[in-house]
Amino acid sequence: MIVRNLTRGLALGDRIRRADTFRLRLLGLMFRPGLEPGEGLWLEPCCQVHTHFMRFPLDLLFLDAEGRVLRALASFPPWRISPAVPGARAVLELPAGAMGETRPGDLVRAFP
Repeated sequence: MIVRNLTRGLALGDRIRRADTFRLRLLGLMFRPGLEPGEGLWLEPCCQVHTHFMRFPLDLLFLDAEGRVLRALASFPPWRISPAVPGARAVLELPAGAMGETRPGDLVRAFP
């Protein structure tokens, strides 16, 4: 799917996969060598992630039910557990640097 920041007119990714089962959310991006530009993972429902068994940092966007960014973490390192973000319904994992100028309050949408 394609994900855009509608507030700032930014393309966040055009090859975003959805992880909407327990197994897909648990495995996430573990054991992958990296993410190419345009790739990412949309985890839902989700309010906290881990980067165990990851080899690369991620940009993390925590989104509420309407797609508003509640928290944005840039270059979140491997082998960490993110804070739990109250009110978050989904987390978008992107390659480090891909979130650009995305900030809390921005509106993010996924398109098939």
